[in-house]
Amino acid sequence: MFVHGIGGVRDAERERRDWLTALAAGARAAGHADVVSGLTQGWLAETRFADYSDLFTDDQAQGDASDALDEAQDAAFMTALVEALVDEVEQQAAERGDRRTLVVAADARAQLPGGGAGDGTDDEQGAGELFRVLGGVLTTLLQAPGLRGCAQWASGVPLLGDLSQVGRYLRRRERDGGGRTLDARIRERVLRGTDPGRPLIVVSHSLGTVVAFEALRGYGGRVPLLMTLGSPLATGAAVLQRLVPQPPRTPDRVERWLNFWDRDDIVVGRPRVERWMLPAASGVLPVTEQVDSDGLWVHTATKYLRHAAVAGPLVEALKA
Repeated sequence: MFVHGIGGVRDAERERRDWLTALAAGARAAGHADVVSGLTQGWLAETRFADYSDLFTDDQAQGDASDALDEAQDAAFMTALVEALVDEVEQQAAERGDRRTLVVAADARAQLPGGGAGDGTDDEQGAGELFRVLGGVLTTLLQAPGLRGCAQWASGVPLLGDLSQVGRYLRRRERDGGGRTLDARIRERVLRGTDPGRPLIVVSHSLGTVVAFEALRGYGGRVPLLMTLGSPLATGAAVLQRLVPQPPRTPDRVERWLNFWDRDDIVVGRPRVERWMLPAASGVLPVTEQVDSDGLWVHTATKYLRHAAVAGPLVEALKA
């Protein structure tokens, strides 16, 4: 099962094929050329793309990305999330001795509400103004040498709009006519059609890693492999401390958890998820590995799946 992340409305059938095609390329690079035809043809029917993207644009959804900042709680969340991304870029640059990125991160930090030293809110700023300020922070951050590859976002404003979906999921509101919150409807959509009597391999990306993590906490079937790509799961108070359950722990049905991140992926904060997660009852913890992508669009799931390091263990789990 594939679980997508932030972004616009999806064409589930097209994306399912795109993810499988990328996985086939990664499998070939990993020395599994024997399964390439199966990935693009035979296994297609066995693979489900769990699409919940329309739930962010239905009648319960807000009409504009900046509307997600209408309340103080949402404003505080988005400010904390953006500040956490600045922190992570700055920390990674310091570890690499990357002075150019440190200068960019310092410039971005200076633009944060309160100069990055407050509680994440500013009572004098309305939602629209705060959205503009945070978009400017991200626009500056995207000028860092590695992050210029995040070409899927022309500036920080569309990136902030996509990131606001993380906040909307985690605030656990936006109830439908039956009283179900947005996050509950998303998890229900993801698990719809799964058969607990059959092993389930989950490949999740971006916000989808948060969704999959929470959806699997009550899942009754075997999960031989959970794979998280470009995950914001461990992003401090903005995400980590809002997960359910608390303190966060590996879902008990997960038998193996592989987490991959690209250092130029701006959405990933605190990439080493295992440092912030308790083990499952069986002792399973995430195992994190870094991959380095060339060119543009580093935050896409297909970019990750084309890596031999990602595709190899996934194909081995499918063969098992």
